[in-house]
Amino acid sequence: MRESSIRERGGVAHWLVVLGLLLVAACGVAEPASDPVDADDVMFVQMMVQHHRQGIEIARLGSARARTPELKTLAAAVETTQQDEVEMMLRWLHAWGQPLTAASGSHDDHGGLPETDRERIEALRKSKRFERDFLHLMIAHQGVAARMAGEHLTAGVNPEVRRWAGQVETSRTEQVRLMRAMLPA
Repeated sequence: MRESSIRERGGVAHWLVVLGLLLVAACGVAEPASDPVDADDVMFVQMMVQHHRQGIEIARLGSARARTPELKTLAAAVETTQQDEVEMMLRWLHAWGQPLTAASGSHDDHGGLPETDRERIEALRKSKRFERDFLHLMIAHQGVAARMAGEHLTAGVNPEVRRWAGQVETSRTEQVRLMRAMLPA
């Protein structure tokens, strides 16, 4: 993206600061102590671990291949935040005595939102229009995360997981908005 097109979008740097604050807020979750946990909480966390791992993979591509500083910053922030969140979710699952991954096909009854297509990630690795393709893929990926989190707001019983789901829904929705503003005209 040319520097002039960034200025024309007015305030992308401002939105990167906002994104940074939202990402930090999404990480600031205390460990659940003896709060109740049900199958919906476990399934949501298991699904989000897998989803986050794909997000980290995509973000790493962005950190490595993006040319514009704003996109590099965004990708690095997503990677760092989602790695911290994966570690938090794995601690939760361990504390609950639950498997770290769900059985194959078991999340079909829990929203069944698809993971990002492996072929699209592989195509991104070779993309000649990387920044545009990266933004499109990350917008779709983070949009699914926002939907998954939003759906968990009325499910599950663990208050920390539900609070974190609200933070994820808010931060990923804002990321999508920011990335749409970064798309080349």
